[in-house]
Amino acid sequence: MSARDTYTQLVNHLRKTATLASCSAVLGWDEQTYMPPEGAEFRSEQTSLLAGMIHDLATDPRVGDWLGELRGSALSADPLTPEAVNIREAARDFDRQTRLPKRLVEEQAGVATRAQQAWIEARKQNTFATFLPWLEQTVALKREEAACLADLVTGPGPHEPYDALLDQFEPGMTAADVTRLFTPLRESLVTLIREIRDSSRKPDQEILERIYPIPAQREFAMQAARQVGFRFEAGRLDETAHPFCSGFGPGDTRLTTRYDDHHFPGAFFGTLHEAGHGLYEQNLNREAFGLGMGSAVSLGIHESQSRLWENFVGRSEAFWTHFFPKARAAFPAALSDASLDEFYFAINSVQPSYIRVEADEATYNLHILLRFEIERPLVAGDLAPKDVPGVWNETFRRYFDMTPPDDTLGCLQDIHWSFGGIGYFPTYTLGNMNAAQLYNAAQSELGPLAPMFAAGEFAPLKNWLVENIHRRGKQFSAPQLIQQVTGQSLSHVALVDHLRAKYQPLYGLK
Repeated sequence: MSARDTYTQLVNHLRKTATLASCSAVLGWDEQTYMPPEGAEFRSEQTSLLAGMIHDLATDPRVGDWLGELRGSALSADPLTPEAVNIREAARDFDRQTRLPKRLVEEQAGVATRAQQAWIEARKQNTFATFLPWLEQTVALKREEAACLADLVTGPGPHEPYDALLDQFEPGMTAADVTRLFTPLRESLVTLIREIRDSSRKPDQEILERIYPIPAQREFAMQAARQVGFRFEAGRLDETAHPFCSGFGPGDTRLTTRYDDHHFPGAFFGTLHEAGHGLYEQNLNREAFGLGMGSAVSLGIHESQSRLWENFVGRSEAFWTHFFPKARAAFPAALSDASLDEFYFAINSVQPSYIRVEADEATYNLHILLRFEIERPLVAGDLAPKDVPGVWNETFRRYFDMTPPDDTLGCLQDIHWSFGGIGYFPTYTLGNMNAAQLYNAAQSELGPLAPMFAAGEFAPLKNWLVENIHRRGKQFSAPQLIQQVTGQSLSHVALVDHLRAKYQPLYGLK
């Protein structure tokens, strides 16, 4: 059999595996949107069964045989060709999956389903004790997973268990790498936030807390998502407890958000954020579904797309030059006496808050640093799950100089730990850094973007991202991609420069 024939067999198998995984993803989306609470127990059986079936396909010995033939073949000679990328990424996945016992994979899937339902109830009732048994099980399972994958962690040591979990979301990155990037960012943010706090200028937040009818919010958010390029012919928007985006495969990308009729930014910017993820999913190479060339390179790059559209575009003055008249038409009672300048300042207010997803651009990253600081000892076994609320509150007080009044506004606010997403949080701040550098690179190539946004023209930026990010799949690693596209390695500088440029005129900073 020729190498080409072997490659064809591998590709067909990978697509079959990805298709089965997409079926599981549909169940996950349904669980968060429409499944009745009493369906959780049986849904855990469904997801556990599917997880085992997917694991069987992913660890099929034939995959190892095919990869053994292909690794040294001519198809792998040029590492940047689609075939070589697909082979490399298939080998990475196979190496990871074969180290995980099927029993562990099935148990994680089942626990995640029930834990998410317990989290929803715990958050609703403000009872951490309801969620604690599930957090304990989840952390124990993630520690076991980290132990199984420890020998795959690369880069300079010494390594810690957390590295193996972070690698799932941000391939090749370690906790030490994250610390190196986050430390100077934290120092710059603390200084900036202090300057803003000391400013005498304050926005009128009351504008955003007037009555914004939910049906009008939904329609307006969909209008904005559609105009920046999200195709609702290949997607939809639904409501859930925690916003997310699910890309099931070609032609089917689901967005979710949550509404508050007295808080305009939550649903609007949440939808625009998820639409950024959705644009990435909708513009992956359809012909490479299930393969490295048809997959997002990392969550840090994925998050760069959502944060870019949410903040660099959606919170810009130029964006609202175009959309504010539309907003006044959609919400006449709330905005009839508000000016564009007042509204723009209000949506860019910097004020410490308890909820990460509603945080401003400046304080948001401190929320991520807090979670990173808690997750590492959780995985290492140095922090017991029962002690999370106390440590959360103490760390929050140290970062924000205030204490969450309850666990719903504290350690129960995020869904990630319930589905086993430990190691996920750092990718949000990495995404902000990536977004800043990508936005600068796009503007260098396309020219000033603000006049385009003010005229309602978003296609040039979207098309640039499709060409430079989405269609490249996993051709490059995340650091390589940023270096390739922006000409610079990842750092905090572009993000801090962006924040200072935005807040200096608003708050009268020096």
